[in-house]
Amino acid sequence: MDIDKLFKVPKLPASSNKRRLPDNPTPEMLKRMRIDEEGSSVSTVSPPNGTASRDKGKNTATVEEEEGEDRMDFAPGGDADYFAEEDDEGRFFGGGLTNEQKDILNIFDQAGGDDVREDLDEMTITGVRRLLTRFERAANKNQDHRSKYPDDPTKFIDSEADLDLATKALLPLAQSPVLAYPEIVRSGAIERLIGLLSHENVDIVIDVVEVIHEFTDEDVGNEQDDEEEEEGSREDALKQLIESLLANSILELLVDNLSRFNEAEESDRQGIFHVLGIFENILGFNPELSTQLVSKTKILSWVMTRIESSRHDENRGYAAEILSILLQNNRPNRLELGKLNGVESILKILSRYRKKDPVDADETEFMENVFDCLCSALGEAEIKQQFLDNEGVDLMVLMLKDKMQARSRAIKVLDYAMSGPAGTAACETFVDALGLKTLFSSFMGKANKKQKANAGHAASEDTAHTLGIVSSLLSNLAWDSPARIRLLVKFVENSYEKPEKLLEIRDSAQARLNATDKEIADEKKRMEEDGEEVKEMEDLFYLRRLDGGLFTLQTVDYILAWIVMEDDGVREHVRKLLDRKNQSLKDIVKTLQIYHDNVDEDDTTNTGDAPSQREILRNLIVFLDAC
Repeated sequence: MDIDKLFKVPKLPASSNKRRLPDNPTPEMLKRMRIDEEGSSVSTVSPPNGTASRDKGKNTATVEEEEGEDRMDFAPGGDADYFAEEDDEGRFFGGGLTNEQKDILNIFDQAGGDDVREDLDEMTITGVRRLLTRFERAANKNQDHRSKYPDDPTKFIDSEADLDLATKALLPLAQSPVLAYPEIVRSGAIERLIGLLSHENVDIVIDVVEVIHEFTDEDVGNEQDDEEEEEGSREDALKQLIESLLANSILELLVDNLSRFNEAEESDRQGIFHVLGIFENILGFNPELSTQLVSKTKILSWVMTRIESSRHDENRGYAAEILSILLQNNRPNRLELGKLNGVESILKILSRYRKKDPVDADETEFMENVFDCLCSALGEAEIKQQFLDNEGVDLMVLMLKDKMQARSRAIKVLDYAMSGPAGTAACETFVDALGLKTLFSSFMGKANKKQKANAGHAASEDTAHTLGIVSSLLSNLAWDSPARIRLLVKFVENSYEKPEKLLEIRDSAQARLNATDKEIADEKKRMEEDGEEVKEMEDLFYLRRLDGGLFTLQTVDYILAWIVMEDDGVREHVRKLLDRKNQSLKDIVKTLQIYHDNVDEDDTTNTGDAPSQREILRNLIVFLDAC
């Protein structure tokens, strides 16, 4: 007897999703299960509306059977035979298979026995076709029974159970997308799966959602792809599958089903999780589909409602992540958020973290995603105005003062809100809200012990956003306004400590840039020796330099140029400090010239009389050259 063949079971899809629901039941789940079991009747009652029972095929039950199921539910590993398959001495419990795995094996037996198992183990086209045929027959049979006996669930509940198992049996096909996906599309199985999203039984819908979620995972079949050409074929197969799903209105149907799920039920909660996972998979495949998803469905409204919940859970966090993806580099979606009063809703959510920190890492991630959503939306002038109208600047300033975990994210939001000519009003409001004192206290590193303990982000990130805020203030505040005078006073007080801090940051950024420039120079040398074209890489090299310290250096020198031009005392103090390091204002000019030469023309267009960024840089360069 071939022992390996005897114990061979179909492989389950690899766990490769970015997010997974917790595997172990929580105390609340176990308590709810116990209450449900104690309150259950001896027999199943048919639902009045004629839909199938959520018990998936069980239309009769006895007290003894329920007790047996209770024991099986709590068997180690969910082993279906743990209590049934023991020897006379009570040893060697179980067969190692859960109920669901045993049911799937039964489907394989009915579809062709050992032949199907071997086909799937080796993943041959014959096994794939047999499974798809089994699924098609189960779907057709259930549809036929439901149409004949719409008001008598006892007539169609067995076919519903068969459909449930036949749908789950499709999961192993995700192991070999190159072989299975073209056949799934060709056979019409996609149309049948999509059609089941309108099924009266929500459990069937959840099964379909789980299958589609597994099929669309970007890592499907990775464990079997050893050759590079297999990788390309895998991506082509996934592309073919997703395009077929989109052609059958998968996005619209999934969003419509979100309202059908009741998250008080564990299975429905998982269903919503898988729906959100499908959205993430499809948008990862083609980010441009985010505009279509928002314009043709009510996903944005549903996501906003979901994240407004005061109780945090896995799906709430996932909804915030999906919202962040939808708003990234997408003006139409950002404007749609504004139409739904999304800025006001987001500010209400964030205000909860003004006086208290998130309770755990998951909620911290949720909070960061909501802050990121707001930052993305603030890329539009219209959203900046809504942010101002809803007192967003005032809320962020209060967060700066309260020094909780949200403080670092508030600095980032203010940086986005105050940038560009559209941020002028926010800059004025920031000064009026007494934000300068708190901002510069953070800039100088004057944080108390509680603030340092709660710091979740790197200090360098806070410093970068603080520099961005100061840069925006200098660019946007009117020349002779009281707000600008209050800003300039900050650079003079305490014996010019803030210009000295700027020069410290400048030295650090220059050191990082020198190291980056050396790496780039070595790489260019190797490319020239290999006969590769260096000029084609110049844009990428510039981006690497920005990441490697040039961006910080440009921002610091931009601020130094402004304050040197506007105050004689600051100019002399900065000149002396630079001279000690064998540097001068000419070094600042060199940085600003690189900045000026790489400013995009599109970024310099303004509405109104405000000068463009390029014009400001040109005037600063002229002044420093004359010093």
